[in-house]
Amino acid sequence: MVKSPVKPNLEGSAAKTKALKENILTPRFYTTDFETAAQLDLSAQEMELQAMLAEMRADYNRHHFVRDEAFDESWEHITGEARQAFIDYLERSCVSEFSGFLLFKELSRKLKNRSPLLAEMFNLMARDEARHAGFLNKAMGDFGSTMDLAYLTKNRVYTFFPLEWVIYTVYLSEKIGYWRYIIIYRHLEKHPENQFYPLFRYFESWCQDENRHGDIFKALLRSQPKLWKTWQSRLWSRFFLLTVFATHTLTVHERTGFYRVLGLDPTEFDAEVIRKTNETAARAFPSVLDTEHPEFFNRLRRCCDLNVQMSDIDSSSQPQWVKALRKLPLQLLIVGHLLRIYLIKPIDAEALRGIVR
Repeated sequence: MVKSPVKPNLEGSAAKTKALKENILTPRFYTTDFETAAQLDLSAQEMELQAMLAEMRADYNRHHFVRDEAFDESWEHITGEARQAFIDYLERSCVSEFSGFLLFKELSRKLKNRSPLLAEMFNLMARDEARHAGFLNKAMGDFGSTMDLAYLTKNRVYTFFPLEWVIYTVYLSEKIGYWRYIIIYRHLEKHPENQFYPLFRYFESWCQDENRHGDIFKALLRSQPKLWKTWQSRLWSRFFLLTVFATHTLTVHERTGFYRVLGLDPTEFDAEVIRKTNETAARAFPSVLDTEHPEFFNRLRRCCDLNVQMSDIDSSSQPQWVKALRKLPLQLLIVGHLLRIYLIKPIDAEALRGIVR
């Protein structure tokens, strides 16, 4: 019989600092313009939103996120780079899900008496995000690294995003999350020998939540003509696609050990997630990126190499001002590569609206 491991008794403050080594890839906590949210005219997409609200009320996954006996095993055999990469994956995923919970909960509270439809929708999405964050936090406990979520709520710095930016970025966050989860799930269905931890068995229902949330934000986006019918919206669409894809590429290549343990090639996984998300975004955005252009992934991977060099500089014992000077040219090179990607001729998604599936 396998005995459950003794879980270290981590103090909340120690646990949370372990998860929050700040860099450009660290998930942020957001707030927005609640007055603008309350004044949204949803009439153009009200039928779609009401249908999705009915799905959210049904709560198809209410019994899904329950740990079974498979979690009672010892995980001490997962060691070295793979263990640390997996813990890092759990930590960032937990912070990301909890960030969504806080934003949705606050939107629900602020809109309760002014936009009942949106208030209930955001409250139910907050419910889902809280489940995800709690489930991930328990998984972290199996590896001796829990997070003090109450501490994060009170002490994390909140970044203000205009509501339009929130709609773009949350839509993309949910859809790229869907593709990450479903690709891993389908891969492990074919290669169960690589399923080293039971969390992955939950990814199918998990990604259904992500997809449903993304569809809600798609309806919000399409209800506002200025978010898809103007020349500015074309520029913003490509900008947010690029920032989400660049962050994904850098993050995946920081956790190569984790993906290799799953039997996935990190570079191929990253490319598939980005391609699928870009195709999906063409159903909502007026303009998307040309991921098949020969420079697209080539320049993203150069950004990865430069990011690794910056990480090496950060880990050195040099004074901070020396590190900052050494990193500056690398940061400028990354910006240059991203700008070149942004200037690649985009794909007109509105022109393809009738044929995009």
